[in-house]
Amino acid sequence: MYSIRQSEVYGVDVQLKKGILDVCVLSALSKGESYGYKIISDLEGVIEISESTLYPILKRLETGGFVTTRTAEYSGRLRRYYKITNLGLKKLVSGRGDLQEINVIYKKIFGGRI
Repeated sequence: MYSIRQSEVYGVDVQLKKGILDVCVLSALSKGESYGYKIISDLEGVIEISESTLYPILKRLETGGFVTTRTAEYSGRLRRYYKITNLGLKKLVSGRGDLQEINVIYKKIFGGRI
């Protein structure tokens, strides 16, 4: 019989949250090039995300080739803009599929109720 350690349970939880946040950020970027504060604003009412959470996600997505960045001056300050790549669009489609599967499992287990 397989035994699950508590740390493994927390690890799955963290990975699940990362996946959901990635899908949310990529979804916001699928509407067009954007910057940090606007991404947070676009996700308002969907999921609460802070700057300290968003920027590591954007860095991870950039490192993975899912988004590209450019820097431009805005009101005398430099602003970093993010744009989803074709690979990012594929990840978004895959992530949506994963969330749909999770939803089906959830409904089967809980009958659609928490």
